[in-house]
Amino acid sequence: MKNFDLKNYKMTEINGIFTLKNLNTTIGFVRFNELGEIEYIFVNPIFRKKGLAKKLLELVKNKTGKKLILKKPISPLGAKLQKSIEKWD
Repeated sequence: MKNFDLKNYKMTEINGIFTLKNLNTTIGFVRFNELGEIEYIFVNPIFRKKGLAKKLLELVKNKTGKKLILKKPISPLGAKLQKSIEKWD
């Protein structure tokens, strides 16, 4: 990931949700199912443009071993992310 050191943050996975936090806030999370479907993804606006969404999606891909599918509705930012993950497969 560019310009982002995960050492100072806590990553958890509970019931199909990866969450990245620090002491003060949730930085981002992704909710997914075992089919590789991304039901929801969020990155705190302060932490955007650092590759965190892609990192969260990589965690899901590694966990499920499936091709990732973004569930609708897809926001304009989600559409941009969709184009990015299509290049992975």
